[in-house]
Amino acid sequence: MLIVMAGLPAAGKSSVAERLGRALPAAVVPVDPIEAAMWSAGVDRGQPTGLAAYLVAEAVADGVLALGQSVIIDAVNAVEAARQQWRTLADRHRVPVVFVEVVCSDLRVHQQRLERRSRGIVGFEEPTWQAIQERRAEYEPWTEHRLVLDSIADLASNVTKAQEHLTEAAQPPQPAS
Repeated sequence: MLIVMAGLPAAGKSSVAERLGRALPAAVVPVDPIEAAMWSAGVDRGQPTGLAAYLVAEAVADGVLALGQSVIIDAVNAVEAARQQWRTLADRHRVPVVFVEVVCSDLRVHQQRLERRSRGIVGFEEPTWQAIQERRAEYEPWTEHRLVLDSIADLASNVTKAQEHLTEAAQPPQPAS
């Protein structure tokens, strides 16, 4: 199965992805450390490293899926082109793709989380609250079903909801009676 996390920075998607990765188990492929590694290797920040990081994440996920293992992509996935990238990968491996969007319905809490977080990704600067607001304005509407989790709820509850949703998604469709 290909599980694709989505949501704005600091909404809580990485926390859900990490817990799900341990519980399933599934490999978690986060895009931000990939991009930071490119910069560390000397790739100029003026280059389209965000796009390149998505492509590297796709290549890693492709290898994991080829081994018959589940993988979780941890990225913003704000635009339809990114979401289509994951649908195409899942189709190539004939596995289900499940989108899980994490939101934070309380903007004040979301901003506080951003300002307090320190993920320890060497060379990766956290976005500003202004940058997240700009991203929010550019976030494209969804065209397909997804599980939406609100990170105002406790993490354990959200992970349980995600696990239940994934279990349902893994079931083959039942013939009409």
